[in-house]
Amino acid sequence: MSTRKKILVIDDEFINLEFFEVMLSKLGFIVEKAEDGEEGLAKAKKFFPDLIILDNIMPKMSGWELTKILKGDPRFREIPIIMLSALDDVKDKVEGFELGVDDYITKPFNFSEVLARIRAVLRNRELFAQIVARESRLSLAEELSADIKSQVIEFIRSMDELDEAIDRVNTRAQTEQAGLLDELAKKSQLVRKNIAALDSRIEQTMTEWENLKKNEIGITILEKQIRRSLQQEQE
Repeated sequence: MSTRKKILVIDDEFINLEFFEVMLSKLGFIVEKAEDGEEGLAKAKKFFPDLIILDNIMPKMSGWELTKILKGDPRFREIPIIMLSALDDVKDKVEGFELGVDDYITKPFNFSEVLARIRAVLRNRELFAQIVARESRLSLAEELSADIKSQVIEFIRSMDELDEAIDRVNTRAQTEQAGLLDELAKKSQLVRKNIAALDSRIEQTMTEWENLKKNEIGITILEKQIRRSLQQEQE
C-alpha cells in the first residue's frame, strides 16, 4: 500500500490485542488498541482509524452498541468495521450487517483469513471513495453545464433585442451610418453562430452524461451488493 493504514483493534482479550498489534505492525499498519467499547470510542475519536477490528461481546459497551454510535455519527460513519465474535449465528451476522458492519469473522479465527478480509474491506472503501469523487465531479460538471445553458439562453435573448434595435435604427439612419450598422449586424450574427455551436455542444455533453449515468451503479446499491456478497460467504 502507498500509505500506512491505521487500524484500531478493540477487544477485551489481552492476548488478541497483542497478537493483532504484533502481526499487523509487521505488515506495515499503524495499530492502536482498546480493551472495551468505551475506550474504543475514545480512541476512535482521537486516532480516527482507516478500519476498526471490533469484538462483539465486551464489558461496558458491546461491539453492536459501539457500532450504532459510530455509524450514527457523520464523522465516523464511513470507517469500515470488521466484527469478531464467538457466535456463529446467521441472525446475529445479519443484524451486524444491517448496523453497518462491513465484514464478520467468527472466533477462533485464522490470521491469514483476517488479513485477506482487512485488505478486501480497505479496497472496497477506496473504491467507494473513488465513486464518490467521480459522482461529485459529474455533479459539479452538470451544474456548470446547466449554468452555462441558462446564460446562453439569456445571451441569445439579449442578442435578439440588439438585432431588433439595429433594425429600428437602420430604418431611420442616414446613409453614412448604414455601413457601421451593417458591420454591427454582421458581428451580431457571428456571435449568435458561436453561441449556437456552444449550445449544441452542451446539449451533446449532457446527453452523453445521461447515457453514462444509466449504466452506472449507484453508491448505495453497490455497497449493498458487496455487503450481500460478504454475507453470503459467511453463511
